[in-house]
Amino acid sequence: MTQTTATSTPSTASIMSAPATTTSSGLRSLHLMRVAFSVVWVALVFTTSASLVSADEPTVTAAVLLVVYPLWDAFATLVERRTAGTGTGSTNSVSTINMGLGLAATAGMIGAVFSTIGAALLVFGVWALLSGAVQLVVAIRRRRTVGAQWPMAISGGQSVLAGATIAATSASATSCLSTVAGYSAFGAFWFLVSAIALGVRGRREGR
Repeated sequence: MTQTTATSTPSTASIMSAPATTTSSGLRSLHLMRVAFSVVWVALVFTTSASLVSADEPTVTAAVLLVVYPLWDAFATLVERRTAGTGTGSTNSVSTINMGLGLAATAGMIGAVFSTIGAALLVFGVWALLSGAVQLVVAIRRRRTVGAQWPMAISGGQSVLAGATIAATSASATSCLSTVAGYSAFGAFWFLVSAIALGVRGRREGR
């Protein structure tokens, strides 16, 4: 018996949507990884170091947590850059800047943890402000190619405000390490919202 196979030509829309769908799936997975990391990080801060105030010297545990956070962000940005397949020079430059900020914050934090919690909060606040601004720019530029970027835009704007507040109050006697844990928790929330939004968009495009 002869079997006839019908060959269909994919539409231009389906060809164009395939890379975007793959990108959305990759970003969703990465955002979920960020959520998992932040949840663990916040839990460790609250259980080991939340009571440390600006005048205190960081404990070994606190020092490790403070150094690891921006380092992880730089690594996650690198993975995100490869996952998103940005391609344009301007967007690549933005992600390079964000990775540079993460590495610079890591170096600054290594110095700060040998001083006081206040110094570490200052470094963290400045980094959160700058990286939040970069995240906002990336979300705006990516909204047409990937979509579902409004949670990242809100998160970036929030990071700018939170970073400015943390830096400005870093020398206050009442400032403590739980402040950055709260910042990370809010960031995890928005990454989770973004992962859900990307998942919804992916299912719609798959229909």
